[in-house]
Amino acid sequence: MLRLPRITVEVPVLGVGDRPADYEQLAAYADGLRKPEGLHMTLLHIGILDDFAADVVAWTKGATDPAAAAVKTADWLRALPVLEGFTGTAERLVLFGGGRVSGLDVEVPQHVRDFQVSLVAALRELLEDLLVDNPDDFILSSPALGYRYPRWHPHVAIGKPKSRDHSGEGRSGEGRSRERSGSWEIRPLKVEFGPSQIRNRQLLPGPGDGGHQ
Repeated sequence: MLRLPRITVEVPVLGVGDRPADYEQLAAYADGLRKPEGLHMTLLHIGILDDFAADVVAWTKGATDPAAAAVKTADWLRALPVLEGFTGTAERLVLFGGGRVSGLDVEVPQHVRDFQVSLVAALRELLEDLLVDNPDDFILSSPALGYRYPRWHPHVAIGKPKSRDHSGEGRSGEGRSRERSGSWEIRPLKVEFGPSQIRNRQLLPGPGDGGHQ
């Protein structure tokens, strides 16, 4: 079955640590370590555009046209400001996605957090323009947006957590305790990020399109 592309605002990872081996050593903590060139950190998740538009239509009880919602959202995405590249620091690995994904817990500069907050504020304005009442409630309940927590937690997914049978081998009791809590301390790693971008931007509908990708 063809999986439709998800739309996100994200920053690509340009490097982890000072040399390739710094990232490769994380294989001791995660299975199926993702390729370095594919790493990124999500700032705002929109999801599948048609699904997002359908959520808007359902919320407004049909007052908003789905095609118009998709095109207006695409125009809004293209007009968002760009966050310049920055450097973060990771000192822990944490679990996400109900424990299915292992990721770097990244400490980012305050201006990055401020930028992410501004994206959510801009999303609220978009939703009001789409005739959505109570935008905050919509954001937390829209299946397309997929928000599980009201606060943004900067992280970079790197792979799947090690199986229980192997993740604790050769480690201290304290280390195993941290694993059970879903957090692993690691040697501090510098994480370099590039400018923000829209994932699958080329698939967004243009002005006058029918709103379908």
